[in-house]
Amino acid sequence: MAVEKFETALKKLEEVVRRLEEGELSLEESLRAFEEGVKYAAFCTRKLDEAEKKVELLLKQKNGGFIKEEFRLDE
Repeated sequence: MAVEKFETALKKLEEVVRRLEEGELSLEESLRAFEEGVKYAAFCTRKLDEAEKKVELLLKQKNGGFIKEEFRLDE
């Protein structure tokens, strides 16, 4: 699986889910599709984790300057 973009992997994952939901695949084809989907899901999760770590908030100070602060979901 040589996917470089999150959007590409997400589209491929959606396609795998659609094929599985149609219910027309054989058991063997379903297992292969499921395995493929798990790989795309893991790739997407990894990319989202990487993006979350890179996100920083710029908070404006009273003096007009900015400080960097780690992004936190709990706020």
